[in-house]
Amino acid sequence: MTDFFKDIPRITYQGPEASSEFAFRHYNPDEVVLGKRMEDHLRFAVAYWHSFAWPGGDPFGGQTLDRPWFGDTMALAKQKADVAFELFDLLGAPFYCFHDADVRPEGASFAESLRNLEEMVDYFGQKQASHKTQLLWGTANMFSHRRWMSGAATNPDPDVYAYAAANVKAMMDATAKLGGQNYVLWGGREGYETLLNTDLRAERQHAGRFLQQVVEYKYKIGFKGTILIEPKPQEPSKHQYDYDVATVYGFLKEFGLEAEVKTNIEQGHAILAGHSFEHELALAASLGIFGSIDMNRNDYQSGWDTDQFPHNHPEMALAYYEVIRAGGFTTGGTNFDAKIRRQSLDPEDLVLAHVGGMDTCARAMKAAAALWEAGDLEAARQARYAGWDTPAAQAMLKGGLAEAAARVTAEGLEPQPKSGRQERLENLWNRFV
Repeated sequence: MTDFFKDIPRITYQGPEASSEFAFRHYNPDEVVLGKRMEDHLRFAVAYWHSFAWPGGDPFGGQTLDRPWFGDTMALAKQKADVAFELFDLLGAPFYCFHDADVRPEGASFAESLRNLEEMVDYFGQKQASHKTQLLWGTANMFSHRRWMSGAATNPDPDVYAYAAANVKAMMDATAKLGGQNYVLWGGREGYETLLNTDLRAERQHAGRFLQQVVEYKYKIGFKGTILIEPKPQEPSKHQYDYDVATVYGFLKEFGLEAEVKTNIEQGHAILAGHSFEHELALAASLGIFGSIDMNRNDYQSGWDTDQFPHNHPEMALAYYEVIRAGGFTTGGTNFDAKIRRQSLDPEDLVLAHVGGMDTCARAMKAAAALWEAGDLEAARQARYAGWDTPAAQAMLKGGLAEAAARVTAEGLEPQPKSGRQERLENLWNRFV
């Protein structure tokens, strides 16, 4: 045990009228919603990087957080793991997620970095054996180190591609060993800044082949989890090859991977792409590539990815409604890819940020579930498209353009606009949130 979270109690559900700030008011893990425990619906995960590796910097300033485990030794890496699992225990979190660089010191060579990673994976294995919290997904950090400045799989240097392959192989091995339920690829620098020095076709081909190799390796090692790719539109690269869900789906189709790879969708990335979170979730579900989510929010007055904890439950309810419509999570979950503010220095701030985020998501899920159970919104949606269930409409889809056009004269069609009833449905929504 460390003393980092000393005097902070284990967080339990105490109801909406709880007097203590160290309590869940809406998240009751054992509450049954739509026939399933709340914990099993939401599948919360704590992000190792933001919670334990982030020093508190932003684009205009450096470190503000002073943590006793900051440093480049294995002893400090293990101390960080000890503190991490103490937070997991306080929250009762069922899952966590990590990058390789979050948990092990960078070695003087790849071989040394790999040894450090393997030692930490063994340490995590010991922790998981004696704690509730297990691994939701692992991933490789291929964006922070200077070697990745021109990308990883899309790098013009084939030696960097090889280094990326070695990193991903190592982390897929680690994820499989720890029983991770997914493996995520996040192309933080898989894009370009200027066409003056970029071969778009070559970079896309290399990225596609890399992802094919990842899937091939999944089967080679017998990894049973899901491969996820995380869309992101920009920041830091000006043009990303994984801009949004639609772009990712086109990429997967091009390389024959649409049945092998799903998406890990982040709220902040959806906003940066000019979409809503619920749009990206609904689109992914409709395309059959919905997998998992990174839960956070952006400051809507900032033009970059601020990774704040969610606190707007009506907004999150829209997202969880689409998760419910998609059939819920299977191997995926709700990963808090969120960090406390750089002025929030105390251990209590880290705990309470997660408490608030978990409560916000639970409140949102319950509102979305209640509306889903009532059925009014789905009934209205089905009624709007009911005309397509008629034999004439179905025959029109199966026939040609001329046959469809012939209906206009044959049946004397003069279609009149019908109300979309948006305001009524918004009022309906607001009755539940």
